[in-house]
Parts: sequence; structure tokens; C-alpha cells
Amino acid sequence: MEVIHTIGRRKSAVARVYMSQGKGEITINKKSLDSYFPTAIHQYKINQPFTLTDNLGKYNLNITVTGGGPTGQVEAIRLGISRALCIIDEDHRSALKPEGLLTRDPRMVERKKFGQKKARKKFQFSKR
Repeated sequence: MEVIHTIGRRKSAVARVYMSQGKGEITINKKSLDSYFPTAIHQYKINQPFTLTDNLGKYNLNITVTGGGPTGQVEAIRLGISRALCIIDEDHRSALKPEGLLTRDPRMVERKKFGQKKARKKFQFSKR
């Protein structure tokens, strides 16, 4: 099996996932999964596509992720892993699609407008 390259995005985070056959080693920005994401919830979200498709520990992942915060990065990585699993075997799509792991979340930060404090918040109005 050759290396499969996919991209996942969430908010302003962009994750490039390189998946190859292996023993389940996950490196993110040249660090291990445990040191880059010490939180158990983040580790669960990254392993979620593998547990749904019964592929835990079968593929090595080399991931580079930029931008955003930890949660946005985790969800970008999860989308990239899900897309790579669908490239390997199209049958995985039926397990991942109902869980919403193949859907790109389009919600982004709304831009600040001029004459206002933030995107929706206004400056304090003074009648007199």
C-alpha cells in the first residue's frame, strides 16, 4: 500500500494526513499523539474513525496541522483520517457517514464590521 494523502479543515485549522500501512503509530507535527494532545477527549476524537471501521492499530499516520486551536485541529485531523479511510475502502463510507465524520463543518468566525465593536456587538449607545 502506498502513502495516501488527504486534507481536513475546520475553522481556520488545516490538517494534512499521510496514511500508510503500519502498527498504528500517530505523529502530529513530529510529536507523538500523547504529547501533542494530552487530553483524553481529543485522543478519542482522533481514534474515532478507526474504532468505527475496526481499523485501530493498522495504519501509521504522519500529520501536519496548522492554524486554529486544539479542538479545531482535532476535528480537522478527524476529517482527514475519515477521508483517507474512504479512499482505502469505499465500504467504510457507510459506517462514517451516519456519524457525520465525512461532513466538512462550514462554520467560521464572522468578520468584524466597521463602526461596531465586534461582528454583532455595537458600541454603547448614548441618547444624551
